[in-house]
Amino acid sequence: MTAGGPRGRWSGGAVPPGSRWRTVVAVVILAVLLFPLYWMVNASLLPGEALLRRPPVWFPAGGTTQGYADAVRTQGPHLLTSLVVALGVVAVTLAVAAPAGYALALLRPRGGTALVLVLLLVQMVPGIVMANALYGVFNQVGLVDSHLGLILADSTLAVPFAVLLLRTFMLSVPRELAEAARVDGAGHWRTFVSVVLPVSRNGVVTAGLFAFLFAWADFLFAVTLTTGREFQPVTVGIYRFIGNQTTDWNGVLATAVLASVPAAILLVLAQRHVAAGITGGAVKQ
Repeated sequence: MTAGGPRGRWSGGAVPPGSRWRTVVAVVILAVLLFPLYWMVNASLLPGEALLRRPPVWFPAGGTTQGYADAVRTQGPHLLTSLVVALGVVAVTLAVAAPAGYALALLRPRGGTALVLVLLLVQMVPGIVMANALYGVFNQVGLVDSHLGLILADSTLAVPFAVLLLRTFMLSVPRELAEAARVDGAGHWRTFVSVVLPVSRNGVVTAGLFAFLFAWADFLFAVTLTTGREFQPVTVGIYRFIGNQTTDWNGVLATAVLASVPAAILLVLAQRHVAAGITGGAVKQ
């Protein structure tokens, strides 16, 4: 420990009191934010009548997994539908956004700045306006109640965001790499696939993850572009399940837990890439 003022006083390894308080406050805020998730898991393991007890049951001792069995039986096809749609949105988004981001970042086409502005404006359009417009078009071409219809609809949100994200990330890729590939005889497409895309892996993973989450959590397009007969994603399935089974909160919350698992797994697996992808384009090299 050294003397000479507050800064030097705590330089010997002791934790300053201010840091301890900040840690306590951060833990409390985190606990408040995570409490709904804990309560959802807790309630999904309790019998329906236990949710109405006073005082509430804080720990699911002697709980039941019947809610999960009912959730898999009633919502399993809807979970599969959401998974297919989300993976399709990821494929469409990356197929469009990665080349577009490369072109805007490194090829600098004429009108590129205007296109970026248009992409920003597109994200400001209210979703209900897009949903109603798409319903009229999709109803005429037979894309209502279809995987392809939801994939295309969700891609209208995911693609502009991914293009802006990948453009920002690829602006940080040294232009010398692309120029060296061109000197060696590689065309634009070969340069993109063999040089730019590998070094932009973190940005691609981040864009793909956000596209998956957009599609997985979508409710507006899902409820607008489905009729509710057989085909519906899990967000709509939960919504209509609550309307039909207002007393079966055990099954409703079990479905919500199952719907959260894919997104949570992806976030855990891709967190390193996401952190690097979000900050990678912050400083242009």
